[in-house]
Amino acid sequence: MASRRVLKVAEAIREVVGMAILTDLRDPRVVDVTVTYVEVSPDLRHAKVNVSVMGDEAKQSLCLHGLRSASGFLQQKIAKRIDTRYTPRLRFHLDQGVKHSIQIDRMLSELLPDSPAPDPDGDETGGVSSRVSEENDRGSLQ
Repeated sequence: MASRRVLKVAEAIREVVGMAILTDLRDPRVVDVTVTYVEVSPDLRHAKVNVSVMGDEAKQSLCLHGLRSASGFLQQKIAKRIDTRYTPRLRFHLDQGVKHSIQIDRMLSELLPDSPAPDPDGDETGGVSSRVSEENDRGSLQ
């Protein structure tokens, strides 16, 4: 279990790197990037930055090369924001979670093309509970 400080540093790095990519980084290779999460070593010297890149394999590879070449610039941004003895050395990795979720969704939609429509009453009992409550209401009026 990571300490609270390590988690706070990881969150700060995620925010700084995400904002710097969006606003400050002018590398044309780095587009459509989302920083998904950051893992920081306990000694705060290394940070594994996981990113999701929209596009095909070539675009993702090109974007990772752009991020790796901009790591010094991004480390400067981090050094200005967090106060630690060492600025974590950034390593960028491609997060495949989004890609896997899209593949799973596609497979599920192929297996279940016509899922049954939900009941308009909002219950899955076929209206039994609403009939029971109507009978109870009539019984309480008598």
